[in-house]
Parts: sequence; C-alpha cells; structure tokens
Amino acid sequence: MKLNDLIKTKLKSKKRVGRGESSGKGKTAGRGSKGQKQKEKVKPGFEGGQLPLYRRLPQRRGIGNPPKEESLTLKVDRLNILPTGKSVDEKSLREAGFVPKSAKKIKIKVVSGGKLEKKLVVDLPTSKVAKAQIERSGGKVIYEGSA
Repeated sequence: MKLNDLIKTKLKSKKRVGRGESSGKGKTAGRGSKGQKQKEKVKPGFEGGQLPLYRRLPQRRGIGNPPKEESLTLKVDRLNILPTGKSVDEKSLREAGFVPKSAKKIKIKVVSGGKLEKKLVVDLPTSKVAKAQIERSGGKVIYEGSA
C-alpha cells in the first residue's frame, strides 16, 4: 500500500464564514452581534474585568503529591546486632535504629551479605540467598507475599 493509493476520507471542505447572508454563515460570521468577542480576540480565562478564577483561588503548591516511599536494603550480617530469637519486622528495626524516624512509608528488604550468627525470625521480604542464610543459621522466614 502506498500513500497515493489511499482513499480520500475528507469529503466536505471547511465552511467559509462571512461570504454573504445566503451562505449560512454570513453577516456576523457566527460570532453574534456586538461586543468584544465579535470585534477582537479575548484571552482565555478573561471574565470581563472580574478577578479571574485562577487569581481568586489560593496557590496550593504540592497539594496532592503523595509522600515519597523510601526503600532500605539490609544485609544479613547487620541483623547480628539484634538479640537471639527476636522477631525481625519493621517495628523492631525502627526500635533498633535501622529505619530513620523521618521515614513514614518505607520498603525494607533483607539481602545476602556477610554471615548471620544468630537464630532470628524474619518477617520481611528477603532474597533467595538471604533466606537460605537465615535458615542455615537456625532461624526462619515467615514473610508471606511478593518479595
């Protein structure tokens, strides 16, 4: 198929305004009679001198922007600071000082790195290698969900 083989779809030409009364759009050319909008162009948002809407409303910068979700990757060896047998979740990590207090929304994931020497119950998303390391040291991962 070539461009010159395509069928023409536009059959009607644009209505020419202001070409005599019998044309259907003569005399005032569809603009109505008298007034600023007939004689010249009016800026969009112009309300006839009244204070326009965009100036009546307060400036609300940043409204509707959700708080940024931060992420934290924890290496397995950093969990050695926690006491043995303790459940590791977001709350316990906040208490231990791993998660900053300013972070409202945070995604935490445990990844491999170093050696774990304690039995811990981890209730967080973990990588496959990190899960194996935790189970090798006698702990277990109870997190259910997508990592």
